Amino acid sequence: MSQDGDGVDLETSLGYLLKEASSALHAAMEAVLRPLGMTITHYSCLELLAQRPGLSNSELARGAFVTRQSMHVLLQALERDGYVARAAAAPVGKALPTRLTPKGRRSLEQASTAVRAVEKRMLGGMTSGEQTAAFRALTSMVRSLRDELPDEVADDQGAGADGEGARQGAHDVGAAAARADDRRHHE
Repeated sequence: MSQDGDGVDLETSLGYLLKEASSALHAAMEAVLRPLGMTITHYSCLELLAQRPGLSNSELARGAFVTRQSMHVLLQALERDGYVARAAAAPVGKALPTRLTPKGRRSLEQASTAVRAVEKRMLGGMTSGEQTAAFRALTSMVRSLRDELPDEVADDQGAGADGEGARQGAHDVGAAAARADDRRHHE
């Protein structure tokens, strides 16, 4: 318990532990991506586009957990540097789709190898069953928290109908890495 008896006991708070784990994962990912000239958002954007080609700026922003404005700036830089390509004009009534270029795919391959190594290190002390249980527990926590959000906030968080594709894409990034690690663990 905290000293005044009213606060959260950080020693036993699952929320605080999740934040600490998130911070440690973020720092470890930044450390392996930085030498590749990449940020976590840059990597997330490329990974989402590899799994779901043609996502719009808004869908990419939701999937990478950034604002549309931040994603717009990133996409401009990625396009300028040759990692992604966008059509000159969007299909009628559609958002401007973005696709990876061969350079973007090569860059993503290097980054994915580095990120998988971080995830493998993170999960190294857990059995396959513990990893599965943790994945299910975390998924349940996310759903529980999103279910309590007001509709307009839920839409911004990707829980609305138009955000499902990108949110699912972000979920798929983690799920695919966990499944790949699990397969390697059993080989």
